[in-house]
Amino acid sequence: MTREERIARLKREITERVLVLDGAMGTMIQGYKLTEADFRGERFKDHPVDLKGDNELISIVRPDILRDIHLAYYRAGADFAETNTFSATSIAQADYHLEALAYEMNVESARIAREAATIAEGEASGRVCYVAGVLGPTNRTASISPKVSDPGFRNVSFDQLRDAYKEATRGLIEGGADTILVETIFDTLNAKAALFAVEEVFEEVGFELPVMISGTITDMSGRLLSGQTPEAFWNSVSHVKPLSIGLNCALGAKEMRAHIDTLSRVSDVRVSAHPNAGLPNEMGEYDESPEHMSHLVGEFATSGLVNIVGGCCGTTPAHIHAIAEAVKGVKPRTPPVVEPHLRLSGLEAFTAP
Repeated sequence: MTREERIARLKREITERVLVLDGAMGTMIQGYKLTEADFRGERFKDHPVDLKGDNELISIVRPDILRDIHLAYYRAGADFAETNTFSATSIAQADYHLEALAYEMNVESARIAREAATIAEGEASGRVCYVAGVLGPTNRTASISPKVSDPGFRNVSFDQLRDAYKEATRGLIEGGADTILVETIFDTLNAKAALFAVEEVFEEVGFELPVMISGTITDMSGRLLSGQTPEAFWNSVSHVKPLSIGLNCALGAKEMRAHIDTLSRVSDVRVSAHPNAGLPNEMGEYDESPEHMSHLVGEFATSGLVNIVGGCCGTTPAHIHAIAEAVKGVKPRTPPVVEPHLRLSGLEAFTAP
């Protein structure tokens, strides 16, 4: 099946049932207890800085591990594998002095996810598995100064973000991604740079992939780190006409529900939710069981709030299997008809009467 055929199938399936994203990548990689030598491999044995913890490098040095993780999620019932590219931008990889590898990381991660998808499809006749090419937020923010004494200072510019995201997007497309997922957005300006870059790449390659957008509410204030409410966030990115808008990370399903309800009410596209397995405990670990989490996320679906569900930090194939079972046979949300008005966004949303 060609990518064009998969995209057509995706657009049909999303109207017929609740689709399932995979779960945490970092949680799964940590389970392998990899050493510094594992991250270096032969290719990077003489690299001048430590590489342990650079999970995106796994796409190059241990593709077997990445393939197995994707397969575990597909076999658990996930429709999408998210590429292992959360920090695979030249900006984020600068911490490891691996800026030059960003493009290769994106290509290889998408390619490995596509290999796993093909294997999973071969195990179940008629099944189609999708690859969501991930663009993460980077470790810098265009909206907030990292210097308390200098509010106007920025350690990254819009154009620097745009260039990094363009490189990553090209790699994801070359590797075989079916969609582009701009996720864990804590700064809407970073996201706008990513979305601008994605649209530029689409113009350059001569075709478009569906775009998925997922923000993160960073605490109980109900706002992104850069200050926007969920509705204001939607107003800021709705011009892209994405396949879906949603939230992931930072919160568990219980804490996320009200914000998903807001997006479900105000957006005229599909809605996604992939929360953490509860809130972290005092050790920074996630304790919410697959059974409990699937009950909460399943209620999102039965209440008609979502079209795509999955898991973020702390979730495993067991969580995704339970979630997939909880939404099986549930009718997906029908996007509302939103009347045309002038809708603006600062930190709050404003709708002109």
